[in-house]
Amino acid sequence: MQDTNLVIAGTTYRSRLILGTGKYKTLELMKQALAAAQPAMVTVAIRRVNLKDTSSQSFWNFLPEGLPILPNTAGCYTADDAIRTAHLAREALNTPLIKVEVIGDPKTLYPDVEATLQATRALVKEGFVVLPYTNDDPIIARRLEEAGAATIMPLASPIGSGQGILNPLPIRFILEQSKVPVIVDAGVGTASDAAVAMELGAAGVLMNTAVAEAQDPVGMAQAMRLSVEAGRLSYLSGRMQKKYGASPSSPTAGQVSTLTSR
Repeated sequence: MQDTNLVIAGTTYRSRLILGTGKYKTLELMKQALAAAQPAMVTVAIRRVNLKDTSSQSFWNFLPEGLPILPNTAGCYTADDAIRTAHLAREALNTPLIKVEVIGDPKTLYPDVEATLQATRALVKEGFVVLPYTNDDPIIARRLEEAGAATIMPLASPIGSGQGILNPLPIRFILEQSKVPVIVDAGVGTASDAAVAMELGAAGVLMNTAVAEAQDPVGMAQAMRLSVEAGRLSYLSGRMQKKYGASPSSPTAGQVSTLTSR
């Protein structure tokens, strides 16, 4: 039952939860939620924040000190856009980390896996640590790993839908074949969804909307932290085998029960 830490491209992280920074009603609420979640790192959509704002009310001043930043290419619809955004992120934040998102459809927000693979190959060659967001197809997951991706990040369900893991089977296939960490990304709605992902054997869970749009984002952030920890412990402990019928909790064979009274 001894656990190990999450390690991505040689760097060890204190948590298996990654939290986003979008959709919060206020920056102060975001800051409180991040403090409650104690995530491994925080994602930032580079195309949607002001990189030059140094004022006291700057987005950057509301990020907990020392929290690793995972810039992402959210909002990109081509491989070229994602590559340019990655370069901007590395120059502005001095980090090789990049979460590659290349969206293929504005309605479903499903990833363009061909463009994602193209961007991943190019960025890995340029020294980036690439964490690609993709669909739950084991074939594209294998291609991304072969391209040098540091993690595989399959969706649980459509971005921001809160539907949880709609089809655990392909996630299992990806987990069985992958030699890099698999982090379930997109579609988590509540704490039990995060626990399910971890119980499947995922190395971590990434979420944003589930916390930011909760009635109490700070409380939900804490719940997500605990559910990721509980799901991980459950996975390591090994669940009981499912059985067709009932099985008594108390043994009935080979034992005699006696009642004593005073």
